[in-house]
Amino acid sequence: MEEESTAEPARARPMLHLGEPAPDFEAVTTHGPIKLSDYKGQWVILFSHPADFTPVCTTEFMGFAKMNPELEKRGVKLIGLSVDSVHSHIAWVRNIKEKMGVEIPFPVIADLSMSVGTLYGMIHPGQSATAAVRCVFVIDPDQILRAMIYYP
Repeated sequence: MEEESTAEPARARPMLHLGEPAPDFEAVTTHGPIKLSDYKGQWVILFSHPADFTPVCTTEFMGFAKMNPELEKRGVKLIGLSVDSVHSHIAWVRNIKEKMGVEIPFPVIADLSMSVGTLYGMIHPGQSATAAVRCVFVIDPDQILRAMIYYP
């Protein structure tokens, strides 16, 4: 099983701006391969976290999982991302279910090459050149970036 995204190779990219098309990507996730373009016609919340098995990231994921039923009713799909491997993500998601009783129902991208993270400006060299910072991107059904929260 391939463990990393297949988006364009990591390279510097200008900051994304609201109203711009969201960059398309292909990636391997905990739910198998996905492309952002597969979600055309639906709202998407793409969010990143620095690392699996950390307390803050775990509580954030549990919060997203709790909100997921209401988001699904509104036609919104969640996609998580970090630079951890798909094996790490799967073990972490299982651990959250076993220890906390919370199922993570959305895919988590394994971005080992940091290609998706680079496309979206999720890799902040001032923080760590090998981890994603916390970012949230709201993408509309036409795949236009409508909101973003970036907190390194």
